[in-house]
Amino acid sequence: MFKQPKGLIAAALANTGERFGFYTMMAILTLFLMSKFGIDGEQAGKIYSFFYTSIYILALVGGLIADRLRNYKGTIIAGILVMTAGYVVLMMPGIGSKYLIIGALMVIAFGNGLFKGNLQALVGQLYDNEQYAKLRDTGFQIFYMFINIGAMVAPFAAVGVRNWWLRTQGFLYNSDLSALCHSFNNGTMSDEVLNGRFAELAAQVSIGGAPADLALFARDYLTAFNTGFHYAFGVAIVAMLFSLVIFVVSKKNLPDPKDSAAEKTVSKAEIQQDAREIKQRLYALFAVFAVVIFFWFSFHQNGLTLTLFAQDYTRLEIFGMPISAEIFQSANPICVVALTPIVIALFAWLRSRGKEPSTPMKIAIGMGIAAAAYVLMVFGSLGLPARAEVEAMGGLSVADRVTPWLLVATYLILTVAELFISPLGLSFVSKVAPQKLQGLMQGCWLGATALGNGLLFLGPILYNHISISATWGVFVAVCGLSMLVMLAMVRWLERVTR
Repeated sequence: MFKQPKGLIAAALANTGERFGFYTMMAILTLFLMSKFGIDGEQAGKIYSFFYTSIYILALVGGLIADRLRNYKGTIIAGILVMTAGYVVLMMPGIGSKYLIIGALMVIAFGNGLFKGNLQALVGQLYDNEQYAKLRDTGFQIFYMFINIGAMVAPFAAVGVRNWWLRTQGFLYNSDLSALCHSFNNGTMSDEVLNGRFAELAAQVSIGGAPADLALFARDYLTAFNTGFHYAFGVAIVAMLFSLVIFVVSKKNLPDPKDSAAEKTVSKAEIQQDAREIKQRLYALFAVFAVVIFFWFSFHQNGLTLTLFAQDYTRLEIFGMPISAEIFQSANPICVVALTPIVIALFAWLRSRGKEPSTPMKIAIGMGIAAAAYVLMVFGSLGLPARAEVEAMGGLSVADRVTPWLLVATYLILTVAELFISPLGLSFVSKVAPQKLQGLMQGCWLGATALGNGLLFLGPILYNHISISATWGVFVAVCGLSMLVMLAMVRWLERVTR
């Protein structure tokens, strides 16, 4: 870490604050939408997928703006302010319109587009100096680890605020009750569930004793539950202000492309050489973008289908302590922070012996590791009842749910895959992208993420209509095929990188 360029840690800390706010929101977004508007996971998944797609598509716009203005720092600051405005809207409990909520999410997506890719471009420019060129991969791994420090704490913050508010209103948290309250209010609840599981859970979560009026309970519990979610979004506002202060104070340590462009003189021969190379560079970049679409389609199920699995099929306790379904999302960033030094050390050891895989080969290996994570989910889900059966029962009993360590192990394996793909993909883009297209190409990397996120809604559709183990089998196939395609391109990509 101490050999890295001076601006790396400042940029990483600014990103830590922004990611803390972002993942506070993402930890609860799916369950918030379901509870707030009484929709199922499939409908919430479409909104979630649209939002996640918009975030990364708009990174293309942010990259174009910064490349055109040659003002990356100003664009990044504008992004922080725009995102903060969106979080302010989400924090307001009085908002009852689904379209206003979606509008606030689009504001956040645009701000994220101004911020994310351009900060990554600045980090890449730190390594254009020959003194630091060999540290590029390691630098992006450190940068990525700091991102996940924020993401690691975020689910606990979001859940803590929501559950604190529930307690102030005289209630405890239960993962099944929001859907049951909506079912009661809509008149779709069977008498068996009404007099059985619903009445039982209402008594369990009411701090003052079993409620005498279940209709009043259903209304009050939903109100408290949803208001707690709104207040949890306020955590993101504090995080964005932290990010703003860090970036403004330390931006002098980051490169300024406008100044360097004015100072740099380029010969006619160098311009012609760039013209000959640029086509191959862009072909290589877009080939990698096409492959990683399918990684993000599989990986980002952590906030959607895997969260639904945590809520519907997983025993929500670890070491005897109760937990919320959202908490599983902290497993991935915790593993990133814990494993990044190990992965860096492994690559350094291989590098010292001349055996370090190339960046394209690392990405191919990562796709195979992601497939292995979903193989584990396939075997862990064998014999589970279909989602429709679980809904008809009013939820599975604790005895019928699977161990929480299944998801923990899955997140651990997915994290290893992520460390082989995401930070090293950023490094690959910063190394191969033409100088004047740094912001745009980082935006295209995020655009590939957007296309993967655009497919996320397929996860809940599979989850609701085929067996649970078959659902995970689809992701095994997607990641496995992507690995084979990447392996077929490795030699070509290595040649272009050199």
